[in-house]
Amino acid sequence: VQLQASGGGLVQAGGYLRLSCAASGRTFSSYAMGWFRQAPGKEREFVAAISWRPGSTYYADSVKGRFTISRDNAKNTVYLQMNSLKPEDTAVYYCAASRVDGGGFLVVAGSYEYWGQGTQVTVSS
Repeated sequence: VQLQASGGGLVQAGGYLRLSCAASGRTFSSYAMGWFRQAPGKEREFVAAISWRPGSTYYADSVKGRFTISRDNAKNTVYLQMNSLKPEDTAVYYCAASRVDGGGFLVVAGSYEYWGQGTQVTVSS
């Protein structure tokens, strides 16, 4: 599976962005998908994940209520809608794919087999 993230950019605090992650391969629907982010000088952290099972999504507390993860299996794409952005959301955002499922696994970066190249999100104050 190859992943290509896009949609990052510069936005003012309170604004919004939608990230996309396009996946190659015919088995996209069988993978759980996640978004992680890494700010300068910090470790990579979990943002959101979506199971291959309909309706199962998971969020970091820091983004809950502001970010929404979704997927379109017909387009082999996962999205991250980010609203009410804050300067502390500034980071490189990575999408990832995992064969394992369940919230306890999907919040851990080590559960993911495939990673995209990252897209920069910068939120100005």
